[in-house]
Amino acid sequence: MTDSKRRRGLVAASALLGGVLVLTACSGGDDKSSSNGKGDSSQAAADAAAAKKSSEAQITITPKDGSDNASINNSATVTVGKGTLTGVTMTTESGTAVAGQLSADKTSWKPSAQLDRSTTYKVAAEAKDSQGRIAHENASFTTVSPANSFIGTYTPDDGSTVGVGMPVSINFDKAITNKAAVQKGVTVSTSSGQEVACHWFGANRMDCRPEQYWKAGSTVTLKLALDGVEGAPGVHGVQQKTVTFHIGRNQVSYVDAKTKQMKITQDGKVVKTIPISAGSPEHTTYEGQMVISEKFTQTRMNGATVGFKDSDGKGEYDIKDVPHAMRLTSSGTFIHGNYWGAPSVFGNVNTSHGCVGLQDAKGAGDASTPAAWFYSHTLIGDVVVVQNTGDKTVQPDNGLNGWNMNWAQWKAGSAV
Repeated sequence: MTDSKRRRGLVAASALLGGVLVLTACSGGDDKSSSNGKGDSSQAAADAAAAKKSSEAQITITPKDGSDNASINNSATVTVGKGTLTGVTMTTESGTAVAGQLSADKTSWKPSAQLDRSTTYKVAAEAKDSQGRIAHENASFTTVSPANSFIGTYTPDDGSTVGVGMPVSINFDKAITNKAAVQKGVTVSTSSGQEVACHWFGANRMDCRPEQYWKAGSTVTLKLALDGVEGAPGVHGVQQKTVTFHIGRNQVSYVDAKTKQMKITQDGKVVKTIPISAGSPEHTTYEGQMVISEKFTQTRMNGATVGFKDSDGKGEYDIKDVPHAMRLTSSGTFIHGNYWGAPSVFGNVNTSHGCVGLQDAKGAGDASTPAAWFYSHTLIGDVVVVQNTGDKTVQPDNGLNGWNMNWAQWKAGSAV
């Protein structure tokens, strides 16, 4: 090849290669910019259009998605800002629907009833803003488990009418180590204005009462604000409720084991005297102020359940139909009807294994007997004061019998 031809070929190749390089450079430049700025303008317009279509409604679900140990009282609250709720559905993990209530202004929703413990719930919410644009929010959470929560079983019942000796007694299903926090979550007040103090019996029980018996005719209110309160490490309360009960007439009965008589007083005046038979010299009855905590028209009493066994291990007595039985202690002391004893026993001889017996008829159907009269005139919470038995004073935590502690002793058992 001549030199002239070789030069022409190199120029052509250079031109072709230069064209490719220029073309590649132009293509790259086209991606990055434009001489008239149309690329930036188009993106901004797209962003503006997307923003214009987004709803301004802001939905909040409490607790947040993925929460565990959630409250069974205050969870699943749905609220919206800059809009109104158009639909909320809540279901268990298995698909069971949970009823709820929408506020009048349609800005909040909550379940109609308390949730179950150790249950996973799913919430789906929809809202719209003032321009009708729709927003959605979803969440799933699990409520606190029984193992990580505690409840208090309380007495008396809501709406009940009780005697003047009835304390508020709360038994917790878990041992409470942070007693102060739990006690601060419990409020007991009375319409009479009496000061009320609480006393702990161990780690699971707290009773509350005034210095003297409740005023007749007053109303007592118990408020439990224990939801979320840590009673022990990792164990939280779940209760949030108010309980109200009423105090009836002032009735206190006095059992004298020496005279073998019981005097029933109302407002300090004796309204009736009934002959009784208390515990025998071998099985004396506890002394002290005792509160009637249960009533049974008929019940079974077996000595084996309270330690009275014969040589064969059977109960020294087993009566399947004790009439008009009223519990005085958790250890088994009752004041009850007795149909198996001779009428001459009552008022003359103490024959029982520690209970207080009143003359009665088998079957509890005779309203004229002394036991039937006392039963029909007695409220849960009435006080029976037992005297002159020769036995020790009943322990304050054996039944609802904290009245056997003076006020200073009682208040010393408070955690706050």
